Amino acid sequence: MRTDMFQHSLEDLNGSTADIEASALISTDGLMIASALPQGMDEDRIGAMSAALLSLGERTARELARGKLERVLIQGERGYVIMSAAGPEAVLTVLAKSNAKLGLIFLDIKRAAETLSKLI
Repeated sequence: MRTDMFQHSLEDLNGSTADIEASALISTDGLMIASALPQGMDEDRIGAMSAALLSLGERTARELARGKLERVLIQGERGYVIMSAAGPEAVLTVLAKSNAKLGLIFLDIKRAAETLSKLI
């Protein structure tokens, strides 16, 4: 039942704007909790990379005195990968289009992360 709630939250996030292409909820250990990813993506690999990057981002923010990490943003020529903590035990990873309105996406991600962290 909880898995269905995670899945529903991710599908709501993906449907909140056409700029969001996919999303996944991953444990801080790198294990996939729930996903709304396109076919053919390696969930295990995405989980491991997301957890590692969020951990590294948190350490970097701390070491460089930037305060609490809000998100890790990767920009490629075909779009964005955005990772944000969803409580202390999970990472929310979102794939967005290259022409996405990031401010709106950040707001949607923040809301989804808050909802998901309450469910965990």
